[in-house]
Order: sequence, then structure tokens, then C-alpha cells
Amino acid sequence: MSRINLVSTEQANEQQQALYSAIEQKLGVVPNFLKVFANSPTALQAFLGLHTIASEGALDGKTKERIALGLAEQNACQYCVSAHTAIGKKAGLTGDEMLANRAGDSQDAKASVAVKFARSLAENSGEVSTAELLEIRNVGFNDAEIVEIITHVGMNVLTNILAKASRVEIDFPKVELKQAS
Repeated sequence: MSRINLVSTEQANEQQQALYSAIEQKLGVVPNFLKVFANSPTALQAFLGLHTIASEGALDGKTKERIALGLAEQNACQYCVSAHTAIGKKAGLTGDEMLANRAGDSQDAKASVAVKFARSLAENSGEVSTAELLEIRNVGFNDAEIVEIITHVGMNVLTNILAKASRVEIDFPKVELKQAS
């Protein structure tokens, strides 16, 4: 049971209803973690704005999901591992690829560097080395894409924290976390 209220459709005020309607149009459902966010319509609106901006960038959908999986596992967020496994499948990631992502790697050489860079950003609170920046540039990421990776790290860490703090009920096919390191 969630430790923070999930705002149901029946409980939602006019502003929350409008946000839910926009979410349902895009996703078909309102996931539980967004119902937690809805306790503060301002926070939900800010998250949706960030998510929209991040989804329109230069990074491809597979790379975004690889990063999300790598961070969710690193941060031991079962809700997010479960959600991004379902989303990753829809984006075209294989089971083996998603396991590699969760371990901080990828079967794709360029994506591998992105996942490792993202996890380093999260682990080191942004204090990445010059060598890490050179490596990500050397595999073909430009500064705009690097900023997008940083944005995705922030967004995913936010959702990991929200899901863990609230202990929101998983409303995706449940995926068990690996052993926490």
C-alpha cells in the first residue's frame, strides 16, 4: 500500500482531472506514480512538462529506456524497473538488452557508454570526470545529447525517489530487482 495518497479519478479536482485527461490521451492510463504526483498538481504539471521536453529531444527511445533501466536498478526502484521493462519492450528492447541495461551496460557499444555515463552522473551527483565526457563525445554524442542524458538522469532519479518514498503499488507487470550492490 502506498505511503502517500494516490489521487483517484473520483477524488481529482478540476486541475487534476485535466492533467489526467492529457495523460490518458497519451498513455491510455494514468500510472500510479503519476497519481502520487497529483497530490501536488503543480509538481505533476512540472514533471509532465519535463517529460514532454525530454521526450522530444535527439536521443532515441531505446537509449532513453536503457538509461531509465540502468538508473532504476542502480537506485533499487522496483516500480521503475517494472515500468521501464514494460516500456522498453514497447520501444523494441530485448530481454537480454534490458538485463544488460539494468547491470549498467548495453549490447550496443554507443548506448553502453551512455548508460555508464548516466549511472556515473547519478552515483557521483554530477561529478563526472573529463575522461568520461571525452569518452561519451568520442562515441558520437554531441553536447545537446549529453545535456539530454543529464536531463534524463535527473528525471529518472526524481521518479525513483518518488516511487521509493511513497512505496507506490506497482501497476505494471512486476519485475524483481537484482541483488542490490
